[in-house]
Amino acid sequence: MHAVVVRVTIGNLEGSVDELQNQVVPQAKQAPGFQAGYWTRLGSSGLSMVVFESEEAANAASQMVRSSVPSGVTIDDVEVREVVAHA
Repeated sequence: MHAVVVRVTIGNLEGSVDELQNQVVPQAKQAPGFQAGYWTRLGSSGLSMVVFESEEAANAASQMVRSSVPSGVTIDDVEVREVVAHA
């Protein structure tokens, strides 16, 4: 398994959460190889981790991240990482 880890800066907290729940999450769930996803926030900083069944699926999803960012959100970093353990 591999995860796409995304760090963002959130400019519009309320609007961003609505777009996240109504657009980004459903789109992620439909991506090939999707396993699980978590989107977190601390103040105006967001961090998400979306897990895919393969490195190829994670790489493909990471390429789509920039096109599905809610308005008022700036991407700071996108990484694909190997999942080495889970519970």
